[in-house]
Amino acid sequence: MYRLVTVLLAVLFLPAALVVTRGRRAHERASEWALGIRYPAEDLTGLTPATGAAFARARCAALWQNGVLIGLTSGHRPHAEQLALFEQAVTRHGSVAAARAWVLPPGESAHVAGTALDIRPSEGAKWLERNGDRFGLYRTYANEWWHFEHFGAGRRPRLRANPGSTGTESAQQAGV
Repeated sequence: MYRLVTVLLAVLFLPAALVVTRGRRAHERASEWALGIRYPAEDLTGLTPATGAAFARARCAALWQNGVLIGLTSGHRPHAEQLALFEQAVTRHGSVAAARAWVLPPGESAHVAGTALDIRPSEGAKWLERNGDRFGLYRTYANEWWHFEHFGAGRRPRLRANPGSTGTESAQQAGV
C-alpha cells in the first residue's frame, strides 16, 4: 500500500516539479517530494555531495523504473554518535573484536565520513544491490544487507565478511 501511494504521489507531483525545475531533473524532484512524505524522518545532511547525489539518482530510478521504494535509515553520523554505537556494541558483544563485526569505531566508519547509507526496506536494498553499480553505490559487508557505500561508478569494492574484517578474506571464507 505504501509503495502504491508513494508512486501515485510522485506522479501527481510531477507537473509541479516540471514547473519548479524547468524540466531539469523533474522526476528526481517529484520522487524526492513523494519519498519525503513516505520517510519523513530521513536526514540526508552530512552525506558528501557525491554520495547524496548518487543516492538521489538511485532512488529516483528505482521509483520510476520499477516502483521500488528506497529509504534511508541512517547516513552520516557524527563522531560522538558513532562512538556511542561502538561502545554499546562492545558491551553487547563482550569485546572490541566481536563488536567490530557489526560497528566500527568513528575513525574507521564510512558513516562518519558521510559516504555510507543504511537502506530500507529490504526490497530497496535488493534493488540497490542489483543496480547500485550504475550510481557508484555498493553493498560492502556480507553480514549487513542494508549497508551501502559510495565509491564512484566502476570502483566496486570487494564484499567483506563484516565491518571489522580485513578485506583480504572473502565473505565465503569467513563463513558468511
